[in-house]
Amino acid sequence: MTAHAPRLSRRHADLGPAFYDVVAPARFPETILRYRNDPWAARIGLGDLSEEAWIAHFGRFEPLPGSFPEPLALRYHGHQFRSYNPDLGDGRGFLYAQAHDLADGRLLDLGTKGSGQTPWSRGADGRLTLKGGLREVLATAMLEAQGVNTSKSFSLIETGEALERGDEPSPTRSAVLVRLSHGHIRIGSFQRFLALDEPDALVRLLDHTITTHMPELWRDDLADRAVAFLEGVSGRVARTGAQWMAAGFVHGVLNTDNINVTGESFDYGPWRWLPHSDPDFTAAYFDSQGLYAYGRQPEALFWNLSRLADCLLPLADQTRLEAALKGFGPQLQDAFAESLFARLGLGPAEETATHRFVAVFWRFLAESRAPFEQTFFDWYGGLASLERAARSPAAAFYASEGFAPVREALGSLQPAPDARLDHPYFAAPSPCTLLIDEVEAIWAPIAQADDWSLFRAKLAAIDAMAQAYGTAPEPVPTA
Repeated sequence: MTAHAPRLSRRHADLGPAFYDVVAPARFPETILRYRNDPWAARIGLGDLSEEAWIAHFGRFEPLPGSFPEPLALRYHGHQFRSYNPDLGDGRGFLYAQAHDLADGRLLDLGTKGSGQTPWSRGADGRLTLKGGLREVLATAMLEAQGVNTSKSFSLIETGEALERGDEPSPTRSAVLVRLSHGHIRIGSFQRFLALDEPDALVRLLDHTITTHMPELWRDDLADRAVAFLEGVSGRVARTGAQWMAAGFVHGVLNTDNINVTGESFDYGPWRWLPHSDPDFTAAYFDSQGLYAYGRQPEALFWNLSRLADCLLPLADQTRLEAALKGFGPQLQDAFAESLFARLGLGPAEETATHRFVAVFWRFLAESRAPFEQTFFDWYGGLASLERAARSPAAAFYASEGFAPVREALGSLQPAPDARLDHPYFAAPSPCTLLIDEVEAIWAPIAQADDWSLFRAKLAAIDAMAQAYGTAPEPVPTA
């Protein structure tokens, strides 16, 4: 018995078969557990599963009683690098189960990556490389520690197959990943029904999404409901985009099928973190035009939201939808300031002081090319960390003339009441980072000698970071 019994659901099936395909999971020759997210397992009442039961559910996908008897491969379309593709859908994943977060009641999806072929695989093998799964585990853990609204890597199981891939040495090892996410309804889910000219299905999807994930947006009038939905999604996506920017994170593939309408960041392929501020920094080697470069991410998100507005044109007046989109810029700016202050452990300030600090701090990062994460780490708590910053490996940057406006602006700011300045994490000379060279260094001993010690050490360091910043998942309250 678990201390908190799970509250499982099959809510997504209520949409009906026009929205998904019932599929069977792949049968793998091996199932070796490499990672399980115990804090989030506890949050959905599955923390007491034995390793055998865990592998049965998240490696062989035996149904969780109370959720779907068979997995569902979701249907959607999408723009990929601004080109429309009607042949998408879950090609190597499916919705395995749904469960409620026992801490706040939200309905969460357990979705997969690398779980086998579906009707949407387009000839691909439906598999995931072990390295790709490891990268997603690391990315989601780091983003969560940085306060980004992200999906959670829930399980990673090595599956014993040799995969041929063009972008890494082959054959390479295989895995199946399970992610925990606040829904898998994407902008591309709505685009599909616009392209198929099925307005009734569009309304059905809209109403399901609102009642399931954002009931505060319900309006009795359909046009009002569509406008409120666009406003709500815009605000959620703006907030996540601002959090990426404050984290120095580059998603890499901001296609409309990768934008979740709940705003939660998910589906990590060619991601990167910035070594230093660089608006032209890209994550994907195939993004030759820099469409999804770090500095263009807000633009990409707005373009994608505009495509969602297109989908709602059959339901609401264009003028009202355009007005709803105009809120994106101010929402992004406000969320960016909030995210910067949170990352720096600064308390709220009056508007003028906030805007001034954001401007001078961001200008310093851009002009100085100071190490991105190190700067946030050194000045966590503002001037309360002055002596610590003076001992930093990056101290020379702070002695420069360019930093003087930042120091001056910090003079009117105070540490946040919940800033944990005495946490042991801040006693180290440098922060936890996740630059691409570090990921390669973690993977090398796994590939060569099945040595997972660096992977475990990095996850422990990320956990310490989360504890210091107060972003670690809270346990389920006791009755």
